[in-house]
Amino acid sequence: MLRRFFNALADIVYPKTCLVCKRQLKTVTCIDNLVCTQCWGKIKRNPPPFCHCCGRHLEKPIKNICPACVRKQLHFDRAFSPCVYEGVLKELIHAFKYQGKDYLGHTLTRLMTEFIEEYNLPMDLLDLVIPIPLHKTRLREREFNQAQILSNHIARKFNKNVSYDSLRRLRLTKTQTELEIGERLLNVKDSFTATKNETLKGKNILLVDDVLTTGATCSEAAYALKDAGVNIVFVLALAIGSQTTVL
Repeated sequence: MLRRFFNALADIVYPKTCLVCKRQLKTVTCIDNLVCTQCWGKIKRNPPPFCHCCGRHLEKPIKNICPACVRKQLHFDRAFSPCVYEGVLKELIHAFKYQGKDYLGHTLTRLMTEFIEEYNLPMDLLDLVIPIPLHKTRLREREFNQAQILSNHIARKFNKNVSYDSLRRLRLTKTQTELEIGERLLNVKDSFTATKNETLKGKNILLVDDVLTTGATCSEAAYALKDAGVNIVFVLALAIGSQTTVL
């Protein structure tokens, strides 16, 4: 809590600069008084055609599924991501998650809500928004759950309810970024449980996270939800790892 307070205080005392290029924002146009429009324009978008499983851009759209998804079973029905996890967005997500800049959630959610509207994601079909939960130990360290912040803004925009306790993380796992691709599925296996089975039965869920790379974390979360009787699980992640990252 103190870390977040002092970070916020520093942002008030010192002149506002772009979180990416550090130019003073009073001299340039900007987004939410946080990021200059030049840096914002450098965020790499994830354009169609999309893989019908992970949502990654298909370079050669001969089939509707990318080579990585052909070789594995993912338990969510479909995933979507507006952006690619690199460059400016990678810096902003890092600041959001690890530098106590939780207020960035409002700005970053713009990318997700604009994507939903541009590609007509079926929000009317969905009953509930559920953020990927953090383990209680990780939550104490970080002091907030970035997926929950993103979920709150999305739910408010599309008039949906958010459930914070329908999905629980059972154990503290290693950070996925520290692991090789093949280790990630094993790292998160059986790490989630659904806690409100009766209220979840037959529901269609939007599962929200910040970054989707192999899809292992969201897949295990979707497995727990499906086991509780959920009908459909769509995943919306702010950013997706590049195809070379996964392969």
